[in-house]
Amino acid sequence: MKKLLTIWLVVSLVTLFTQFAYSESGLVQISNHVYSYVDVKDGSPAFSYGANAGIIIGKNSILVVDTLVSAKEGNRLLSDIRAVSDKPIRYVVNSHYHLDHTFGNAVFAGLGTDIISHVNCAEAMKKSAVDTLANANAYGLTPEDMEGTKLAYPNITFTDKVGLYLGGLQVDLIYISPSHSKGSIIVQVPAEGVVFAGDSLFTDFHPYMADGDIANWQEALDSIIALNADKIVPGHGPLSTNKDLVDMKAYIAAFDKKANDLTAESNEVGYIVAELKKFMPARSRGEGLIQANIQGKYLKVENK
Repeated sequence: MKKLLTIWLVVSLVTLFTQFAYSESGLVQISNHVYSYVDVKDGSPAFSYGANAGIIIGKNSILVVDTLVSAKEGNRLLSDIRAVSDKPIRYVVNSHYHLDHTFGNAVFAGLGTDIISHVNCAEAMKKSAVDTLANANAYGLTPEDMEGTKLAYPNITFTDKVGLYLGGLQVDLIYISPSHSKGSIIVQVPAEGVVFAGDSLFTDFHPYMADGDIANWQEALDSIIALNADKIVPGHGPLSTNKDLVDMKAYIAAFDKKANDLTAESNEVGYIVAELKKFMPARSRGEGLIQANIQGKYLKVENK
Protein backbone atom coordinates (compact mmCIF):
# COMPACT_ATOMS: atom_id res chain seq x y z
CA MET A 1 0.00 0.00 0.00
CA LYS A 2 2.82 2.37 0.89
CA LYS A 3 4.56 1.57 -2.40
CA LEU A 4 1.37 2.25 -4.36
CA LEU A 5 0.92 5.57 -2.55
CA THR A 6 4.50 6.56 -3.39
CA ILE A 7 3.99 5.69 -7.06
CA TRP A 8 0.73 7.67 -7.14
CA LEU A 9 2.45 10.70 -5.59
CA VAL A 10 5.33 10.62 -8.06
CA VAL A 11 2.99 10.23 -11.04
CA SER A 12 0.81 13.08 -9.75
CA LEU A 13 3.78 15.41 -9.34
CA VAL A 14 5.13 14.58 -12.79
CA THR A 15 1.70 15.21 -14.31
CA LEU A 16 1.34 18.51 -12.46
CA PHE A 17 4.71 19.87 -13.50
CA THR A 18 4.28 18.64 -17.07
CA GLN A 19 0.91 20.33 -17.38
CA PHE A 20 1.99 23.61 -15.82
CA ALA A 21 5.73 23.63 -16.35
CA TYR A 22 7.68 26.69 -15.32
CA SER A 23 10.08 27.81 -18.00
CA GLU A 24 13.39 29.28 -16.92
CA SER A 25 12.00 32.69 -17.81
CA GLY A 26 9.36 32.66 -15.07
CA LEU A 27 6.51 32.41 -17.58
CA VAL A 28 4.31 29.40 -16.92
CA GLN A 29 3.27 27.18 -19.81
CA ILE A 30 -0.52 27.15 -19.55
CA SER A 31 -1.26 25.14 -22.71
CA ASN A 32 0.47 24.19 -25.95
CA HIS A 33 0.68 27.77 -27.19
CA VAL A 34 0.04 29.91 -24.12
CA TYR A 35 2.47 31.11 -21.44
CA SER A 36 1.76 33.53 -18.62
CA TYR A 37 2.85 34.89 -15.30
CA VAL A 38 0.47 33.52 -12.69
CA ASP A 39 0.39 33.78 -8.90
CA VAL A 40 3.07 36.47 -8.75
CA LYS A 41 4.18 36.61 -5.13
CA ASP A 42 5.75 40.08 -5.21
CA GLY A 43 2.83 42.50 -5.17
CA SER A 44 4.93 45.63 -4.79
CA PRO A 45 4.38 48.63 -7.09
CA ALA A 46 7.78 48.12 -8.73
CA PHE A 47 6.75 44.56 -9.61
CA SER A 48 3.49 45.68 -11.27
CA TYR A 49 1.45 45.07 -8.09
CA GLY A 50 1.60 41.35 -8.84
CA ALA A 51 -0.14 41.73 -12.21
CA ASN A 52 -0.19 38.84 -14.62
CA ALA A 53 0.79 39.16 -18.29
CA GLY A 54 1.16 36.49 -20.92
CA ILE A 55 1.77 35.44 -24.49
CA ILE A 56 0.08 33.36 -27.16
CA ILE A 57 2.49 31.85 -29.67
CA GLY A 58 1.25 31.19 -33.20
CA LYS A 59 3.03 29.47 -36.05
CA ASN A 60 4.83 32.62 -37.16
CA SER A 61 4.23 35.28 -34.52
CA ILE A 62 3.38 36.14 -30.91
CA LEU A 63 0.53 38.02 -29.26
CA VAL A 64 1.23 39.63 -25.88
CA VAL A 65 -1.52 40.15 -23.31
CA ASP A 66 -0.71 43.22 -21.18
CA THR A 67 2.70 44.82 -20.66
CA LEU A 68 3.05 45.56 -16.91
CA VAL A 69 3.73 48.86 -15.15
CA SER A 70 6.88 50.43 -16.58
CA ALA A 71 9.64 50.26 -19.16
CA LYS A 72 11.69 48.15 -16.74
CA GLU A 73 8.84 45.73 -16.25
CA GLY A 74 8.04 45.69 -19.95
CA ASN A 75 11.66 44.84 -20.69
CA ARG A 76 11.55 42.07 -18.08
CA LEU A 77 8.53 40.64 -19.86
CA LEU A 78 10.24 40.98 -23.23
CA SER A 79 13.31 39.18 -21.91
CA ASP A 80 11.14 36.39 -20.53
CA ILE A 81 9.34 36.09 -23.86
CA ARG A 82 12.65 35.76 -25.64
CA ALA A 83 13.61 32.93 -23.28
CA VAL A 84 10.58 31.07 -24.64
CA SER A 85 10.46 32.09 -28.33
CA ASP A 86 12.30 34.24 -30.85
CA LYS A 87 9.27 34.66 -33.11
CA PRO A 88 8.30 38.23 -33.98
CA ILE A 89 5.80 39.95 -31.68
CA ARG A 90 2.91 40.99 -33.90
CA TYR A 91 0.30 42.19 -31.41
CA VAL A 92 0.00 43.58 -27.91
CA VAL A 93 -3.48 43.44 -26.38
CA ASN A 94 -4.36 45.67 -23.43
CA SER A 95 -7.04 44.05 -21.28
CA HIS A 96 -7.87 47.47 -19.78
CA TYR A 97 -6.26 50.87 -19.25
CA HIS A 98 -4.77 50.68 -15.73
CA LEU A 99 -1.07 51.44 -15.45
CA ASP A 100 -0.02 48.00 -14.19
CA HIS A 101 -1.24 46.48 -17.45
CA THR A 102 -0.29 49.15 -20.01
CA PHE A 103 2.70 51.28 -19.04
CA GLY A 104 5.12 48.79 -20.58
CA ASN A 105 3.48 49.30 -23.99
CA ALA A 106 6.24 51.47 -25.41
CA VAL A 107 8.78 48.65 -25.09
CA PHE A 108 6.74 46.69 -27.63
CA ALA A 109 5.65 49.64 -29.74
CA GLY A 110 9.35 50.24 -30.30
CA LEU A 111 9.46 46.86 -32.05
CA GLY A 112 6.76 47.95 -34.48
CA THR A 113 4.07 45.94 -32.73
CA ASP A 114 0.40 46.86 -33.11
CA ILE A 115 -1.35 47.61 -29.80
CA ILE A 116 -5.02 46.61 -29.61
CA SER A 117 -7.68 47.50 -27.06
CA HIS A 118 -11.34 48.25 -26.66
CA VAL A 119 -12.18 51.79 -27.75
CA ASN A 120 -13.14 52.72 -24.17
CA CYS A 121 -9.76 51.53 -22.92
CA ALA A 122 -7.88 53.67 -25.45
CA GLU A 123 -9.99 56.72 -24.59
CA ALA A 124 -9.43 56.24 -20.85
CA MET A 125 -5.67 55.93 -21.39
CA LYS A 126 -5.56 59.13 -23.40
CA LYS A 127 -7.47 60.99 -20.69
CA SER A 128 -5.54 59.70 -17.69
CA ALA A 129 -2.15 58.26 -18.57
CA VAL A 130 -0.15 61.49 -18.78
CA ASP A 131 -1.25 62.59 -15.30
CA THR A 132 -0.83 59.09 -13.91
CA LEU A 133 2.74 58.85 -15.17
CA ALA A 134 3.56 62.35 -13.90
CA ASN A 135 2.23 61.42 -10.47
CA ALA A 136 3.54 57.86 -10.32
CA ASN A 137 4.78 58.48 -6.76
CA ALA A 138 1.13 58.63 -5.65
CA TYR A 139 0.91 54.98 -6.69
CA GLY A 140 3.99 53.99 -4.72
CA LEU A 141 6.33 54.09 -7.72
CA THR A 142 9.72 55.78 -7.50
CA PRO A 143 11.55 57.69 -10.25
CA GLU A 144 13.91 54.71 -10.47
CA ASP A 145 10.96 52.35 -10.94
CA MET A 146 9.63 54.46 -13.82
CA GLU A 147 12.96 55.33 -15.43
CA GLY A 148 12.65 55.32 -19.22
CA THR A 149 8.90 54.79 -19.19
CA LYS A 150 7.06 56.41 -22.07
CA LEU A 151 3.43 56.17 -23.05
CA ALA A 152 2.23 54.23 -26.07
CA TYR A 153 -1.47 54.10 -26.84
CA PRO A 154 -3.43 51.47 -28.75
CA ASN A 155 -3.35 52.08 -32.49
CA ILE A 156 -6.13 49.55 -33.19
CA THR A 157 -9.43 49.61 -31.30
CA PHE A 158 -12.70 47.68 -31.45
CA THR A 159 -16.13 47.79 -29.86
CA ASP A 160 -17.46 44.22 -29.68
CA LYS A 161 -15.31 41.28 -30.76
CA VAL A 162 -12.20 40.75 -32.88
CA GLY A 163 -10.86 37.44 -34.14
CA LEU A 164 -7.12 37.22 -34.74
CA TYR A 165 -5.31 34.34 -36.43
CA LEU A 166 -1.75 33.50 -35.51
CA GLY A 167 -0.73 30.96 -38.11
CA GLY A 168 -3.89 28.90 -37.79
CA LEU A 169 -4.43 29.53 -34.08
CA GLN A 170 -7.54 31.58 -33.41
CA VAL A 171 -7.53 34.21 -30.66
CA ASP A 172 -10.71 36.10 -29.80
CA LEU A 173 -10.77 39.52 -28.13
CA ILE A 174 -14.18 39.91 -26.50
CA TYR A 175 -15.88 42.90 -24.93
CA ILE A 176 -18.75 41.68 -22.78
CA SER A 177 -19.86 44.77 -20.84
CA PRO A 178 -18.43 47.39 -18.47
CA SER A 179 -16.94 45.47 -15.56
CA HIS A 180 -13.67 46.20 -13.79
CA SER A 181 -13.52 49.23 -16.08
CA LYS A 182 -15.57 50.55 -18.99
CA GLY A 183 -13.08 49.10 -21.47
CA SER A 184 -12.17 45.75 -19.91
CA ILE A 185 -11.96 42.81 -22.31
CA ILE A 186 -11.09 39.14 -22.19
CA VAL A 187 -8.79 37.18 -24.50
CA GLN A 188 -9.85 33.66 -25.43
CA VAL A 189 -7.92 30.86 -27.11
CA PRO A 190 -10.87 28.56 -27.89
CA ALA A 191 -8.90 25.59 -29.21
CA GLU A 192 -6.91 25.34 -25.98
CA GLY A 193 -9.62 26.20 -23.45
CA VAL A 194 -7.72 29.23 -22.16
CA VAL A 195 -9.08 32.64 -21.21
CA PHE A 196 -7.18 35.71 -20.05
CA ALA A 197 -9.79 37.41 -17.85
CA GLY A 198 -7.78 40.54 -17.07
CA ASP A 199 -8.86 42.34 -13.92
CA SER A 200 -12.42 41.14 -14.31
CA LEU A 201 -11.05 38.37 -12.11
CA PHE A 202 -8.83 38.64 -9.03
CA THR A 203 -8.12 35.28 -7.39
CA ASP A 204 -6.99 35.10 -3.74
CA PHE A 205 -6.40 38.83 -4.13
CA HIS A 206 -8.65 41.66 -2.96
CA PRO A 207 -9.90 43.30 -6.17
CA TYR A 208 -9.66 46.92 -7.18
CA MET A 209 -13.28 48.04 -7.61
CA ALA A 210 -13.14 51.84 -7.75
CA ASP A 211 -13.73 51.95 -11.53
CA GLY A 212 -16.11 49.02 -11.48
CA ASP A 213 -19.69 48.76 -12.71
CA ILE A 214 -20.93 46.20 -10.18
CA ALA A 215 -24.15 45.09 -11.90
CA ASN A 216 -22.57 44.70 -15.33
CA TRP A 217 -19.47 43.15 -13.79
CA GLN A 218 -21.68 40.37 -12.41
CA GLU A 219 -23.09 39.77 -15.89
CA ALA A 220 -19.61 39.79 -17.41
CA LEU A 221 -18.48 37.13 -14.96
CA ASP A 222 -21.52 35.03 -15.88
CA SER A 223 -20.55 35.33 -19.54
CA ILE A 224 -16.99 34.20 -18.81
CA ILE A 225 -18.35 31.28 -16.77
CA ALA A 226 -20.48 30.29 -19.79
CA LEU A 227 -17.31 29.91 -21.89
CA ASN A 228 -16.41 26.95 -19.62
CA ALA A 229 -12.69 27.47 -20.07
CA ASP A 230 -10.32 24.87 -18.66
CA LYS A 231 -7.76 27.44 -17.57
CA ILE A 232 -8.40 31.07 -16.68
CA VAL A 233 -5.61 33.60 -16.17
CA PRO A 234 -6.80 36.30 -13.75
CA GLY A 235 -5.45 39.82 -13.76
CA HIS A 236 -3.88 39.07 -10.38
CA GLY A 237 -3.50 35.74 -8.64
CA PRO A 238 -3.06 32.05 -9.51
CA LEU A 239 -4.35 30.10 -12.47
CA SER A 240 -8.10 29.85 -11.99
CA THR A 241 -11.30 27.99 -12.85
CA ASN A 242 -15.00 28.77 -13.00
CA LYS A 243 -15.17 28.35 -9.21
CA ASP A 244 -12.97 31.43 -8.85
CA LEU A 245 -15.31 33.38 -11.11
CA VAL A 246 -18.24 32.35 -8.92
CA ASP A 247 -16.29 33.43 -5.83
CA MET A 248 -15.50 36.75 -7.49
CA LYS A 249 -19.19 37.35 -8.17
CA ALA A 250 -20.00 36.71 -4.53
CA TYR A 251 -17.13 38.91 -3.34
CA ILE A 252 -18.02 42.03 -5.31
CA ALA A 253 -21.74 41.71 -4.51
CA ALA A 254 -21.06 41.33 -0.78
CA PHE A 255 -18.46 44.12 -0.75
CA ASP A 256 -20.74 46.51 -2.61
CA LYS A 257 -23.69 45.96 -0.28
CA LYS A 258 -21.63 46.17 2.90
CA ALA A 259 -19.70 49.23 1.69
CA ASN A 260 -22.92 51.04 0.81
CA ASP A 261 -24.41 50.18 4.21
CA LEU A 262 -21.31 51.34 6.10
CA THR A 263 -20.82 54.58 4.17
CA ALA A 264 -24.47 55.44 4.69
CA GLU A 265 -23.82 55.60 8.44
CA SER A 266 -20.21 56.84 8.57
CA ASN A 267 -17.52 58.58 6.54
CA GLU A 268 -14.68 57.41 8.81
CA VAL A 269 -12.41 55.49 6.45
CA GLY A 270 -10.59 53.60 9.20
CA TYR A 271 -13.82 52.34 10.76
CA ILE A 272 -15.32 51.32 7.42
CA VAL A 273 -12.20 49.46 6.33
CA ALA A 274 -11.94 47.66 9.67
CA GLU A 275 -15.55 46.52 9.45
CA LEU A 276 -15.08 45.30 5.89
CA LYS A 277 -12.00 43.32 6.87
CA LYS A 278 -14.10 41.54 9.50
CA PHE A 279 -16.92 40.91 7.05
CA MET A 280 -15.25 39.96 3.77
CA PRO A 281 -13.72 36.53 3.11
CA ALA A 282 -9.99 36.38 3.65
CA ARG A 283 -7.71 36.79 0.66
CA SER A 284 -3.97 36.52 0.97
CA ARG A 285 -2.98 39.65 -0.97
CA GLY A 286 -4.16 43.13 -1.91
CA GLU A 287 -5.70 44.08 1.44
CA GLY A 288 -4.76 47.72 0.88
CA LEU A 289 -7.21 47.82 -2.01
CA ILE A 290 -10.11 47.68 0.45
CA GLN A 291 -9.28 51.24 1.53
CA ALA A 292 -8.64 52.34 -2.06
CA ASN A 293 -12.07 51.06 -3.04
CA ILE A 294 -13.81 52.84 -0.18
CA GLN A 295 -12.07 56.12 -0.88
CA GLY A 296 -12.33 55.96 -4.66
CA LYS A 297 -15.80 54.52 -5.15
CA TYR A 298 -17.93 54.89 -2.05
CA LEU A 299 -16.70 58.07 -0.38
CA LYS A 300 -15.25 59.66 -3.52
CA VAL A 301 -12.16 60.73 -1.60
CA GLU A 302 -8.88 61.10 -3.42
CA ASN A 303 -6.44 58.42 -2.30
CA LYS A 304 -3.47 60.26 -0.83
